Amino acid sequence: MPSDSPDFAKRRLLVMILGGLAGVAVALTGIYGMGALVRKSAVPEACRPAAQLAQTLQPLARGEVAALAPAKSPIPLSMIAFRDDAGKEHTLADWKGRTVLLNLWATWCAPCKKEMPALDELQVKLGGPEFEVVAVNIDTRNPEKAKAWLTENGIRALGYYADNSARIFQELKEKGRAFGMPTTILIDKNGCEVATLAGPAEWASPDAVKFIEAALGRSS
Repeated sequence: MPSDSPDFAKRRLLVMILGGLAGVAVALTGIYGMGALVRKSAVPEACRPAAQLAQTLQPLARGEVAALAPAKSPIPLSMIAFRDDAGKEHTLADWKGRTVLLNLWATWCAPCKKEMPALDELQVKLGGPEFEVVAVNIDTRNPEKAKAWLTENGIRALGYYADNSARIFQELKEKGRAFGMPTTILIDKNGCEVATLAGPAEWASPDAVKFIEAALGRSS
């Protein structure tokens, strides 16, 4: 067929259109594929189990712990540092292999003090080789005041931890994980964020206990 015939021209145009569409499809596939890769790579490999756990726990964030926000892109928190009652420095890496409920509190924070008995009770109920409530006081003045308050209010199951520079709060704030007080973060056995709560909660409630037990892989 002559190359300048109408039919040839039509076929040539059709081939060009189909080729163009195929190119667009390949490009879009590449873009979406890269997007999925970026989303996946945004979570450190060590924290991918935490991301899966967060998705599993999502339906259990209700009732007394409805404000708990399961992490969409968990971050590692193992290097968060504070001191114990004897002044020895610790990081969350010391709790590797255990699930931790990290709580930041202060004596000037009324909601913090209100939820402290429930955190103490949660430690009594679930604390052990697999789980610990790690409550870190961030009072920057008179460290003895926090110890005295715990004693006066019968808080005995929780270990005493503190960061009198309040640097721990600033570090979490810089990571977008602390917006006010109290701040509480559930951290998996690999030191990765699972869920975060800004504000107080009734931590000894059936809703909270069920959430933590599910995080520990225990059936209700």
